[in-house]
Amino acid sequence: MRFRPVGLPGPAAAGGVPADRSAELAAELEPQLAQLQAAETEARKVREQAAEEAARRREAAERMAMDCVEQARAAVQGVRNQSAARIREATAAEVAALLAAAERDTAALRGRVERRMPALVDRVVAAAIEDLAGTDGDLREGGTLR
Repeated sequence: MRFRPVGLPGPAAAGGVPADRSAELAAELEPQLAQLQAAETEARKVREQAAEEAARRREAAERMAMDCVEQARAAVQGVRNQSAARIREATAAEVAALLAAAERDTAALRGRVERRMPALVDRVVAAAIEDLAGTDGDLREGGTLR
């Protein structure tokens, strides 16, 4: 009770209409609320346009991806043929190098055979004559056949 409401000091005021505070607040905020409504409408339109643009871009990206896959499928046989041709060329070069090396080795081996053959033939003939001389008395002491 200590802070109970009291009237204004001074003589009584003339009768009047009570102040409508809610109408005053509504009138005061109405321009700002109208602007807010306009901003909300614009934001809704922007969101709708953005959703439409996103859907359009998504569809375009899907079409582009499908085109890319179709082009890759169309080009796969050509790429395979090119790869096979490169492998054949590399293999042919390797085969040619191996054949050349084999021919060099064969020529070297033939050269060694030609150099060693006369001596080996002489050794075999000598061993055969010696063998025959020991089992057969038909050979002379000079190592020649009769």
